[in-house]
Amino acid sequence: MITTRSRRGLRRLATCALLLAGAQAAAVEPDWSALDALLAAHVAPATLHGVALNAVDYAGLARDPRLGEVATLLENHPLDALEGKAEKLAFYINAYNVFALRLVAEHLPLASIKDIGSLFHPVWKMDAGRLGGDSVSLDDIEHGRLRKMGEPRMHMAIVCASVSCPDLRTEAYRATHLDAQLDDQARRFLANPGKGARLDGDTLEASRIFDWFEDDFDAVGGVEAFVRRYRELPAAVDIDADIDYDWRLNGRSGVASSD
Repeated sequence: MITTRSRRGLRRLATCALLLAGAQAAAVEPDWSALDALLAAHVAPATLHGVALNAVDYAGLARDPRLGEVATLLENHPLDALEGKAEKLAFYINAYNVFALRLVAEHLPLASIKDIGSLFHPVWKMDAGRLGGDSVSLDDIEHGRLRKMGEPRMHMAIVCASVSCPDLRTEAYRATHLDAQLDDQARRFLANPGKGARLDGDTLEASRIFDWFEDDFDAVGGVEAFVRRYRELPAAVDIDADIDYDWRLNGRSGVASSD
C-alpha cells in the first residue's frame, strides 16, 4: 500500500531526477574548476625582459599532475555537446592555451616555444593533442576553428607561451561570462605599452598581432575601431603594428636568458 508519505517521497525523487537531468543537459561545457586551480597555482604577475605580464612557472607546471588531467578533460569532451558560439569559443580558447602549456612543459628546458619545432616542421603544426578523437595542432585550433567564428577578440585570449602574447588569465574562459573576459583581455593588452600598444604623439605603435590578423578585425570595423573601443586615441591617429614580437617564454623555464 502506498501511503501519503510514500507519495510525497516519490514526488521528491521525481523532482530531483528532473532537476538533475536538466542540469546535465545544460552542462555543455566541461567542468573548468581544475583548470582554474591549475592557472591560479602557476600564473602570477611579473616583469620579464622589461615587459609586465602574467608569467608562468613552467617548471612547477611540468610537475603538476593537474596539467595532464585538464588536457585529458579537453580531449575526452564530446564536441557535439558544445551548443552555441560562446561555448565553442571558450572551449577552443582553453584548449589552445592548455595544449600550448603542455607542449612547453613536456620539452623543458626551453628559451622559446619555437625551439620545439624546426624550420620545416614548426611547433604550430605539430600534434598538440586530440579533440573529438582527431589529432590537432595549435594551427588547427587557431586557424581552422577559432578564426572561422568571426570573433577577433580571440586574438587577445590565445597565448602561445611567449612574452609578447596577451596574458594568460588565472581562470578558465567560460561561456557564461565570455564577453566580459574577452573585453577585459583586450583592454589589458592594449593598455600594456611593453607589448600591446603605446601612443607616441599621433601614432599608436601596436602589437604585430594587428598586422598579422588585420582582416579579422574587419568584422568590427577594422583595427582602429577595435582599438578605440578599449582605449582613448587622438581624433586623428596612425596605427603602426610594428612592436617587435618577443618569442621568449612568458615565464620561468629552467634555462637562463638575458635581456
